[in-house]
Amino acid sequence: MNKRKERQKKGYLGHRSHGRGNVKNRRGSGNRGGRGMAGVDKHKWSWATANITGCYFGKWGFVRPNKKTVDVVNLFYINQKALANQLEKKGGKYHFDFKGKILGTGSVTVPLTIRAIAWSKSVEKKLSSAGGQISKLEAGTSAS
Repeated sequence: MNKRKERQKKGYLGHRSHGRGNVKNRRGSGNRGGRGMAGVDKHKWSWATANITGCYFGKWGFVRPNKKTVDVVNLFYINQKALANQLEKKGGKYHFDFKGKILGTGSVTVPLTIRAIAWSKSVEKKLSSAGGQISKLEAGTSAS
């Protein structure tokens, strides 16, 4: 014969405090260290570091409304694209247009014609030694 299912709530029946000690214990918000988020930067700090995510603590920061960001690309990347035949070739030179700044990291092994908004001084030297050139790209002109 099957055993009858036991009653679920059988613990602490007939015990006034349910294992919590004196009747006065666990009474009020002092039992939990304050109401709500009280004490998260003091006595509840270890709980806070484990359970609070986001920007509750610390600086929220201020975003500069007129901060300028410029896209950059290195000569190394352009040279790799030219060697992989991913750039258009006109008159024996590879052409690359970029709405940003060209930086001079890397070497140039093929003649390149680059149009960009800005570039560093080392770019001019490296391009001229490889038989290439760089020119200003106007803001309204389309670039790849």
